[in-house]
Amino acid sequence: MRSLIAGLFLASTMAAGTAFAQPAPFNDVGVTMGHWHLASKDVQANKKIFVGMGGTPITAGAAESVRFPGVLINLGLGNAAGSGGSQGSVVNHVGFIVNNVQEQVAKWKANGVAVLPGNNNRLDQAYVETPDGVRMEILEDKTQTMPIRHEHVHFFLPEAEIAKAQAWYAKTFGGKAGTRNNAPVVDVPGGQLRFTKADTAQAPTKGRVLDHIGFDVKDLQAFIRKIEAEGIKLDEPYRKNEATGFRSTGVTRRVGTRSPSSGPAKARTRWLCPPYDAFNRNAL
Repeated sequence: MRSLIAGLFLASTMAAGTAFAQPAPFNDVGVTMGHWHLASKDVQANKKIFVGMGGTPITAGAAESVRFPGVLINLGLGNAAGSGGSQGSVVNHVGFIVNNVQEQVAKWKANGVAVLPGNNNRLDQAYVETPDGVRMEILEDKTQTMPIRHEHVHFFLPEAEIAKAQAWYAKTFGGKAGTRNNAPVVDVPGGQLRFTKADTAQAPTKGRVLDHIGFDVKDLQAFIRKIEAEGIKLDEPYRKNEATGFRSTGVTRRVGTRSPSSGPAKARTRWLCPPYDAFNRNAL
C-alpha cells in the first residue's frame, strides 16, 4: 500500500471572540480539540443540518461555522468544494455523543435532519450523513448533562501505521494513549482519536469534503519550538495577519489526514496531521 501524507496547519490569534470561545480545557502541553474543516458543496445545506442538531451558527465575514461543545465546524474552505465523502478516506467518520439518542433523533427529525439507524438497529446509536458525504456517528451517554457534544474522530489506517499514529498523536499533542473495545485510541481534551485497520487503501483527506481536522494550542510559537525540537518540519513559515491577529503555519505527515489545530481566545492554533520526514506534501 502506498504511503499517504497528511498536512498539519497551525494558526493562532490573540483576539478573543465567540467563534473560538469555550473549547475544552487545555492539557499539560497546551492542546485541546479544535475543529473539523469542511469544503462543503452546499454550505447552507450543511449549516442547516448542524444547526438542526443543536449547534450554534457563527458568521464571520463570508465564513460560516457552527459551534458545538468541544468542536467548531468550519463549513467552507476557500471557494473550492471538496470531492468525496469521509468514507473511503483516512478519516472515515467523526462523532458526537448525546444524552439520549432516541430523544435527540426525534428533535433532529422535527428540524428536517435525516437520521440513519444504528448498526443492527441499536437504539443507543445513530448516524447522520451530510448530502456531500460527511458521516457522523451518534452515541449515547445518559450521564451527560448537555444534549450533545463532540466525541471522536475515527481514522482508518494501514495496520502497520496504527501504532505509529497512536504514538505520534500521544507524544505531539500530549494525548493519553489507551484502548476502547480493544482498539487503540488517544484522548485529548474535547475528543478521542480512534484508530481502525483499513483492509483497502484509503484516500488522503486533502481535497475531500472533510478536508482536515484541527486542534487548538495555547501558544503557537512555543508549540512550534516543541515540535521542531522533536524533528517535525514546518510546511509553511510562521506568519501573522496584523489586522486580525491570526497566526498560522503548517506541517505535513504521512498517513493521509489533514488535521489543523485552532486555538482559543488568546492563542488559536490550527493544525493538520504531521509528517514523516521522508515524504512531502505534494503526495497529498
